[in-house]
Amino acid sequence: MASVSNIVFYILTFLSVYVQVFFLITFLENRKRIMVREGHIELSKYPKVTIIVPCWNEEKTVYKTVRSLLDLNYPKDKVNIFLIDDGSTDKTLDVISRFSKFSNVKVFHKENGGKYTALNLGLEHLDTEFIGCLDADSMADRESLVRIMSYFEKDQDTMAVSPSVLTINNNSFVQSAQKADYDMSVYIKKMLGFLGAIHVTPGPLTIFRKKVFDDLGPYHHAHNTEDLEIAYRMQKNHYKIEQCNDAYVYTNTPKTIKKLYRQRSRWVYGFINNTIDYRKIIFKRRYGNFSLFTVPFNILSILGVGFLFGKTIYTFVNSVFQKVLEIETMGFSFFSKVNFDSFFINTQAVSLMALVLILLTILSIIIGRKMSEGKWGFSFDIFFFLFIFGIVGPFWFLKAVYNTIISRKPAWR
Repeated sequence: MASVSNIVFYILTFLSVYVQVFFLITFLENRKRIMVREGHIELSKYPKVTIIVPCWNEEKTVYKTVRSLLDLNYPKDKVNIFLIDDGSTDKTLDVISRFSKFSNVKVFHKENGGKYTALNLGLEHLDTEFIGCLDADSMADRESLVRIMSYFEKDQDTMAVSPSVLTINNNSFVQSAQKADYDMSVYIKKMLGFLGAIHVTPGPLTIFRKKVFDDLGPYHHAHNTEDLEIAYRMQKNHYKIEQCNDAYVYTNTPKTIKKLYRQRSRWVYGFINNTIDYRKIIFKRRYGNFSLFTVPFNILSILGVGFLFGKTIYTFVNSVFQKVLEIETMGFSFFSKVNFDSFFINTQAVSLMALVLILLTILSIIIGRKMSEGKWGFSFDIFFFLFIFGIVGPFWFLKAVYNTIISRKPAWR
């Protein structure tokens, strides 16, 4: 009889494969609806949009961020830009102050209170029908805003539209791994959009109707993940969120494993604690696929990572223990004979499912790259992704769980 741990492992592997197959089926059913437009598109009308850029110690990146907004292919008199310095201790305020000469740019300075307070300051001065945010380490493609706004023009029930977030620099193997991760995110978020189950409206240029904040209130602290909490709040209130896969925003990514570890630990911590805050909506049919699929799948991912990590550690420790006993009994021989018989290669169903899961993950990255770059392609950053996210990933998941248990808030950076 299989052990309990093996049964759990089989179940987790099967469910992971099921989710990937479900995404693939969703893609195949909706592939003709996925638009990848080239060049500039025209809208029947151009609503006014306010874009808030919250800044904290971003002197090295914020100039390019603001320039990308000024260069948007959208009527200049229809775009208001709020540059909000959240108590920076470097020269960020000096940099953004240079843009005050532009008639559609307003510069604000406040004491440090966190990103959500900077966004809420912008909401207080809002006088446009639409509002968005662009993180100060990101840059918007010239066509991104008009493509996003086309979704609002097409459907009056749409309350928020997120772009495809891609990476800027891939100068290290850590950043290359993240490129593959962001490519896969383009695919997954578009599939969640088809399912009405998007769970995060990312800081890089998600655009909202003002009605969202008029009805639901301002941003919350939300465990330093305000972009996730506002999506939860919208889903709870049945506000439609779309994903515009051909609107591109480029963001800087952590250059080192240490910085990546801290960033992802904060993200997972935010997911865990926002999910706890909204626990009453889980598995409630009236909240649709968000409640029945997205949140349970993410919870399953955390539980699965924890279980597999524990099983791996247990197997390793047990193997070492058995080897020590063998040495004590038979003595140590450096030239121990090792026999290998291909007959004993593990071909159990779970091993095949694990292989299928890896192949489906690679396929997800390739499809995401097709949706973001317009071409099919395979590159070595996929291997970097599998290596880093497969080995280091469990540690940031466990760190987030640990921080939740001891009520320790992770640092922003």
